[in-house]
Amino acid sequence: MTAPDALVIGAGLSGLACARHLRRHDLRVQVLDASDRVGGRVRTESVDGFRLDRGFQVLLTAYPQAQLELDYEALNLHPFYDGALVRYGGRFHRVADPFRHPLDAPKTLLSPVGSPADKLRVARMRARLTRDTIPGIMDRPERTALAALRERWGFSSSMIDRFFRPFFGGVFFDRSLEASSRMFEFLFKMFAEGRTVLPAGGIDQIPTQMCAHLPDDAIRLNTSVEGVDDQTVTLASGETLQAPAVVVATAAPEADQLIGDVSPVQGQSTVCLYYAAPESPLDDPILVLNGDGVGPINNVVVPSDVAPGYAPDDRALVGAVVVGEAVEDDAQLERAVREQLIDWFGLEAGGWDHLRTMHIPYALPDQSPPFLSPPERDVRRRPGLYVCGDHRRNGSLNGAMASGRAAARAVLEDRSK
Repeated sequence: MTAPDALVIGAGLSGLACARHLRRHDLRVQVLDASDRVGGRVRTESVDGFRLDRGFQVLLTAYPQAQLELDYEALNLHPFYDGALVRYGGRFHRVADPFRHPLDAPKTLLSPVGSPADKLRVARMRARLTRDTIPGIMDRPERTALAALRERWGFSSSMIDRFFRPFFGGVFFDRSLEASSRMFEFLFKMFAEGRTVLPAGGIDQIPTQMCAHLPDDAIRLNTSVEGVDDQTVTLASGETLQAPAVVVATAAPEADQLIGDVSPVQGQSTVCLYYAAPESPLDDPILVLNGDGVGPINNVVVPSDVAPGYAPDDRALVGAVVVGEAVEDDAQLERAVREQLIDWFGLEAGGWDHLRTMHIPYALPDQSPPFLSPPERDVRRRPGLYVCGDHRRNGSLNGAMASGRAAARAVLEDRSK
């Protein structure tokens, strides 16, 4: 391609959103990425006919940025059941969204996952947060999600420990619920207002769709960037590239190495173990939560129950999510996870084929307060140099896309001066 107007380092969702927005304004863009495909952390691997997302990931259809960027119909989205099965006291207990599954409301009300008063508090919180605007949520005093659940919303310890810790622990990859209350309330609003879905072809269909709107020569893969100096980008090969605008659209640790002074660089980690089963252990496309808080598993998902394309026709794909980086080696971790699966689903789980153990050392930025104070970090380092990623907004697909569009707007503003 001819000399670019902008170089974007990183082909994750933030980089792709930035590049697309710049292209809409007729700028020549070159996207550089060290990987062999687009998507960054939003990635799907093919193993023996199964689609394995890089860790447990979902799309929330209520995300405002996703609605702007994505063609939902073309993604062929498949929804989860609006609720969860909570493993507590040796049994599974169904906790449903009564507004979407009114027939399951009595089971939810009578379950030992929190008191009847807690269930009413959930309804009250849902009603309040669906009325609130996102800016209104972000303006509230920031505290931890745990403090908000206890002090602002009045939930009991049993409800927090048996439901909120495993559910949002699997969202934040942190069962301590030390993430920002602003992020918790934003996500609860998104869960309430939309559906939780998977694309039929895997979560990587999201970046694949986004990059389809860019020219074929706009993306250079297998291209590692070694340094950024003013408007010059140096590749690991020794090649140098120049552009009036350089946008660093990587995860925070990589961005900090390239341009420095990027914070926070700390992140949350997770491990996901995938199994092939002859059939699904569940009856619905529903998330399973560890309400006991015992054992390595935080939650279990059967993606092939949600979107059948995740597994061959005669098999099921089961994912077990461990929050945090495991201290055991892979063999020890797999044995401990399998023992827990057998306890939950019976001896047949002992015969499931272990497909892969995926370690994601940096799955999300650390979102503990004051992460969202302010809720929008500056994407302009100086005119000509910009930085975007979920660490500039919030740890979500929405946050990544929002920061990319914000960086593109900053580029356009500086060009117009």
